[in-house]
Amino acid sequence: MPELPDLTVYLEALDRKIGGEPLEGIELRSVSLLRSVEPPLRSFEGQLVRGFRRIGKRIVWCFEDERFLVFHLMIAGRFRWKKRGTKPPGKLGHASFHFPEGTLVLTEAGTKKRATLHAVAGEAALAEHDRGGLEVLAARPEAFAEALLRENHTLKRTLTDPRLFAGIGNAYSDEILHRARMSPVKLSQRLNGDEIERLHRATLETLELWTQRLREDVGDGFPDKVTAFRPEMAVHGRYREPCPDCGAPVQRIVHAENETNYCAPCQTGGKLLADRALSRLLKKDWPRTLEELEQRRGARD
Repeated sequence: MPELPDLTVYLEALDRKIGGEPLEGIELRSVSLLRSVEPPLRSFEGQLVRGFRRIGKRIVWCFEDERFLVFHLMIAGRFRWKKRGTKPPGKLGHASFHFPEGTLVLTEAGTKKRATLHAVAGEAALAEHDRGGLEVLAARPEAFAEALLRENHTLKRTLTDPRLFAGIGNAYSDEILHRARMSPVKLSQRLNGDEIERLHRATLETLELWTQRLREDVGDGFPDKVTAFRPEMAVHGRYREPCPDCGAPVQRIVHAENETNYCAPCQTGGKLLADRALSRLLKKDWPRTLEELEQRRGARD
């Protein structure tokens, strides 16, 4: 799912390509995409795109008279900038939005179509799409601490909760916690003042670093390789690859469709965190240290 750095670069590219331009036409292929029709989607045709906003992980196109198109790309939704007149492609295409200089195509890979588009009238209706999470890059340290300590959950869950923090998901929470040298399963209300400050600093540094990296990758073009898995990342998506700081193999916890990646020496004092499924399977045989895990793998190999 695109997160704050990716969405920021999307907004900047959208502004370069279609900011101030008329939306000449809309081709909607997927009926599952459109979730509200007040005002009608066709009423946006011929109107100028006046600006863009981000609400959490949602991208908002702003039109005159407080009318908005609100996109949530979910896990696999992506914008593609194509030549003018391009139609939504095959099974992946949700919609095409035609402009004088090109066409913006919305696609979604996979069989589960979760991306959404809401047509919205009025600031009050737009505010209903705001989950209330803190915009970390614009917030004071005190506001960060308040959001962090509001509920007592694991740091991984806390950072990715859209009611607490806006725009942070699975990928960048892993990177933040690695930079902060903190366990993803540590409880938020057990942090002391120094740890809160360290986590705040790591959050700012991680989001700012990756936003700048993505900007440099895109340049004056359009982001067509938006992904949660990048080789420059420290731990996210790098299971069993070496940690860039200590060289130990990156570990993971798998729960449902989400995977948490971490470095045991850097973040948990060398302790392996129990993967729920494997822990139930292995029970007392679950390895407690990285050394024990590697010994078992060596014996199997």
